[in-house]
Amino acid sequence: MKKIQMVDLGGQYEGIKEQVNSAIATIMETSAFINGPEVKSFQTELEAYLGVKHVIPCANGTDALQIAMMGLGLQPGDEVITADFTFAATVEVIALLQLTPVLVDVEPDSFNIDIEAVEKAITPKTKAIVPVHLFGQCANMDAIMQLAEQHNLYVIEDNAQAIGADYVFDDGSKQKAGTIGHVGATSFFPSKNLGAYGDGGAIFTNDDELAHTLRGVVNHGMYERYHHDVVGVNSRLDSIQAAVLRAKLPKLDEYCNRRRQAAKSYTNALKGQPNIITPKTVKCEKEVCDTCSCHVFHQYTLRITNGKRDALVKHLSENDIPCGVYYPIPLHKQKAYVDDRYNEADFPVTNQLVKEVISLPMHTELDDEQIEFITKTVLAFVNG
Repeated sequence: MKKIQMVDLGGQYEGIKEQVNSAIATIMETSAFINGPEVKSFQTELEAYLGVKHVIPCANGTDALQIAMMGLGLQPGDEVITADFTFAATVEVIALLQLTPVLVDVEPDSFNIDIEAVEKAITPKTKAIVPVHLFGQCANMDAIMQLAEQHNLYVIEDNAQAIGADYVFDDGSKQKAGTIGHVGATSFFPSKNLGAYGDGGAIFTNDDELAHTLRGVVNHGMYERYHHDVVGVNSRLDSIQAAVLRAKLPKLDEYCNRRRQAAKSYTNALKGQPNIITPKTVKCEKEVCDTCSCHVFHQYTLRITNGKRDALVKHLSENDIPCGVYYPIPLHKQKAYVDDRYNEADFPVTNQLVKEVISLPMHTELDDEQIEFITKTVLAFVNG
């Protein structure tokens, strides 16, 4: 059996090696390192894949979120509601812009933002909601967009973990994750479903005026060289990363299908165990859906309910199986974001999840032998 890795980027590279190497060689020869043809081509191709009018590439996913908020004109003191159970980048950019983060609890089955909690958190100062499409499936965008319309709020989708996923609306129509709200942001960090070989990110919108603003913000506020029309930042996707992403984009659906198949194998082996809760595709009310791409399994995250999650992490490590705990500390308990406004009684699900979640290896190169070894090792521990 080959070595088990949390993410096998080397194995994935073998399938696109010739295309990637050729594109990088061309960039080296032309020296078009910034805003070159590869970036423009990737932008156009990603717009077509997502079915969105505007893709604005940028330097990383955190920048994408910050630039989205800057483009919307949010002002210091404006309240922005987002999930307590996520990576810190989401709340980090809110704080950096001197906006007021409002953290709310999440749902126990999807790990995504809880709609009732969002509704209770809305005040006259609320200006935006940031749903995080965690681990590969969308938050309840029907309800979020309805709330946003009722209260005249912006919706900024944090799509760093769900690119390629479809959201199925209540009427049966579908739309790509990240393209539903007023603006979406994603990351091309190497371990993402669509990952570069360095940092990268992008912003999505169907709003022509907002897209124009965002294009200025990413480039020092310039639309014409040395004419700074808006306050901007320096956040550009470089040509080499765009070339890698262009090689991977036509394979994204295949990559996501491989993840779903790995997830299905995991779930079939682990379901029915009294101390394990396997992930679910909530829109389809299934563990793993075979007929749609509602969940693209950026992570395959279990809940270990007998209080032995940390012991399982140790057991897997002793058997050379990597795993992750995403996330061990709620954002409202992080030193940087502690606030007297928060009441522990408002975060029952998040406070439970941080004690129970564990993510198993998940990537496009997992094989049956590896999955069998991983699941047998998990079962030997929980049943031991």
